[in-house]
Amino acid sequence: MSYLDNIRTFVRVYELGSMSAAGRDLRISPAVTSSRISQLEEHLSVRLFQRTTRSLTPTEQGKAFYGGACEILESVESAEAQVINITENPKGSLYVAAPLGVGRRLIAPEIPAFLAQYPEVKMRLRLTDRKVDLTTEGLDLAFFLGQPEDSNLRIRKIADVQRVLCASPEYIEAHGHPESGDEIVEQGHECLNLRYPGATEFHWRLMTEDGVKKYRVSGRYESDDGDVLTDWALGGHGIAMKPIFEVAAHIEAGRLMPVATHTPPEPIQMACLFTHRRRQDPKTRLFMEFVIERIGEAVRDSSMQVQLPR
Repeated sequence: MSYLDNIRTFVRVYELGSMSAAGRDLRISPAVTSSRISQLEEHLSVRLFQRTTRSLTPTEQGKAFYGGACEILESVESAEAQVINITENPKGSLYVAAPLGVGRRLIAPEIPAFLAQYPEVKMRLRLTDRKVDLTTEGLDLAFFLGQPEDSNLRIRKIADVQRVLCASPEYIEAHGHPESGDEIVEQGHECLNLRYPGATEFHWRLMTEDGVKKYRVSGRYESDDGDVLTDWALGGHGIAMKPIFEVAAHIEAGRLMPVATHTPPEPIQMACLFTHRRRQDPKTRLFMEFVIERIGEAVRDSSMQVQLPR
């Protein structure tokens, strides 16, 4: 079993790019992490990583060994599943990422029920509005809104999410109530923008009588956290484009009001992303099925709660 432990440690060091990060992930000390890598290198008679005081990068031998190591672990998991019926009793850590709004409002509330049903699973949920890399960050599953850039990954669609342009009554009283995307641009409204790494300008895709039109919008407020945009909108600082499930309660309470309803935002896809190998992991598959059914219902319910005028 020690050799398998060494391989598991190597895979996590490779995926996380750090001895200390892998040690924290596996709940072992840095000394044990380093010792396992050294034992594996001695066994293979090669260097798997180039180490300096500031960085750790895989060697060519390490890159070649990673693919085979993943296959070894997958084979072991598959064999265990056949022997101990792990599909019904999954165990181990599950690494999941999600956007902040999706994670806080949809994913996190479902996790206690899942862990109660599968008590030997440990959940590690990472919430971020930036794009994540499943392979390099060692994730089993990532929920997202939009279209993924990596076509080599597998996608499971959950729902088309309705979105809304909204602002506070105070903002509307001070700056007017735009009825369309054209009025937002022409009247110079303050737009609250979600910034992704590398973004140089912002566009809102709105549905018009002539089809989807891309509007270039601007504003002084930008953040990579969608909840910050909601807070700014509630504070009367501008117009935000938000998934309806994130702001339905604020709209119902009158804290936010839909604007530009003649040209509503184009719906956005909500889906989960995984590698083919991760899809075979029973706990990943079970969690995906468990959460997707509940998320789809929640998204549809929130869209029905908010009736937008046209």
